Amino acid sequence: MKHFLKISFLCFFTLLFSQTSFASSSYSELYITLSDALMNTKQGFETEALADIGKLQELWNAVDSEQTEAKADADAALNEVVTAASADERKAALSNFSKTLAALEKLENPVDEQEQRAEFGTKFSPFMTTFEEALASGELDQVDAAYTTMNVKWNQYERPVREQSIGLYGQIETKLAFLRIALSSENVELADIAIQYADFKETIDSFLSGDEVEVIASDYSLQTLVDYIDTAEEQIKAEDYTSASNTLTEFIIMWPNVEIDVSTRNGSLYTKIEGDFPILVSELRKSSPDVDSVKAQLNYFKKEIQILQEDGDYTFWDSALILLREGLEALLIIMVLVSFLKKSNQEKMVKWIYSGAALGVVLSALAAVLLSVLFQSISVNTSREMLEGYVGLFAAIMMIGIGIWLHNKSSVTSWNSYLSKQLSSAISKKSVLAMAGISFLSVFREGAETILFYVGVAPKMATFDFVLGIIVACLCLLVFAFVLFKLSVKIPVHLFFLAATIFIYVLAFKIIGTSLHTLQLTSVIPTNIIHALPVVSSIGFYPTIETMIGQAILLLICGVVITIKKMKSTAL
Repeated sequence: MKHFLKISFLCFFTLLFSQTSFASSSYSELYITLSDALMNTKQGFETEALADIGKLQELWNAVDSEQTEAKADADAALNEVVTAASADERKAALSNFSKTLAALEKLENPVDEQEQRAEFGTKFSPFMTTFEEALASGELDQVDAAYTTMNVKWNQYERPVREQSIGLYGQIETKLAFLRIALSSENVELADIAIQYADFKETIDSFLSGDEVEVIASDYSLQTLVDYIDTAEEQIKAEDYTSASNTLTEFIIMWPNVEIDVSTRNGSLYTKIEGDFPILVSELRKSSPDVDSVKAQLNYFKKEIQILQEDGDYTFWDSALILLREGLEALLIIMVLVSFLKKSNQEKMVKWIYSGAALGVVLSALAAVLLSVLFQSISVNTSREMLEGYVGLFAAIMMIGIGIWLHNKSSVTSWNSYLSKQLSSAISKKSVLAMAGISFLSVFREGAETILFYVGVAPKMATFDFVLGIIVACLCLLVFAFVLFKLSVKIPVHLFFLAATIFIYVLAFKIIGTSLHTLQLTSVIPTNIIHALPVVSSIGFYPTIETMIGQAILLLICGVVITIKKMKSTAL
């Protein structure tokens, strides 16, 4: 373990000092932080929202732009965010700051929007013409085929519409869906299709003419999608198919406000929702709808959306357990060193044990600051979620190693053997540095591991819970320190290691599931969902083949370790 940590930290410092400085004014980081602040405000997480706004100010203070007027507008908008007196005011102010930031970015990176619109018209208009010709022919098969092609081409060419006018983009998406509903109805009427197409064409023409529509701020989120599906399922259960159809229609109307959260995390799900929901609406409007099929598809979509929600944040107890477990291990080692010296009438050396421990704490804190800087720098130009996933897996791997070490020390014999080996080395040298070295390495090792663990879980936690967990752990450690130093001889310390082993494996199980899930959200690894199983985010269980394989490997390792230990005990 010590060799592994030395190599890890050698790599860490090499990476740290070889990093190129990134500009803290990166607009991508500003947008990420702005989005976090808006979502935390909407969800009522006041402490987290204020922390995001503080970070937003810090990033913005580093921005220097030649577009002085637009920069001043953004300054004023951010000041409104900071001085907002309520959550509603803050939401509106954040939305306004987003607009001013986008305007500034557009000025700094000018594009010819008229040319973009003309290019879009040149590319997309031929497919609209083909649809109009099919509609004029009166042949439903041709109309359906022309719609399919037009819809595919829309998805291919939609980007300038979304970038220039999110309002018109949402309207076009909705009207395309309504056109699909008309085509999928039980009794298809060409007149209804023509009406829906005319609305669609009018909106396309508005974009080509450079028109703009006001975007109204909303509180829509992935949970809103789930809520609509829940409502529709209840209505279907009550056999109120008309209401269920209307609810899913409202889902379609609301969808453009949330689709970006789906498309960036699961492109195939995004495509399926856009293609299948209009068909579900049409099915429910039939005289004899296939209810079982609709229910199965809605359950599928709900499960997929829940997978994306990432609502499995760690709690304050997870934060406390990390520091508590690591702190207890270091505390136990220091306790035994001090107790041994006192029993050996070498109390004058005790101060060096404490000095070594203090140095370990200081250097661990320094490592934490350096690691935080490294983490933020990398995050500027890479996916935070991807990095969180990799770091989380690394932390989980280290936890497994520590768990095995702990398990091997969870018997009186192995614990005493370990202590004897450590202490005999120090005492035989009659060296103050040797004694302080053991204390320092014990604390620094635990501190270093704690940092790595916290890097893996901190991005998934509310700031309040993260800090609260550390405070609770510190208080518990103070109590344990007092008790252990008073009653060190009477307490079977090996039992602490047995309990710690269980805790560390439970937390590793959660981190593995959450980290693999995060990598699935960034499309680093595939996602194959087992829909018959539930999402249990509190323990990091996501019903995908990939996350379950990772957690199964952990359980297998635990089983092997337990079996080997039992075999050794039997042999003795």
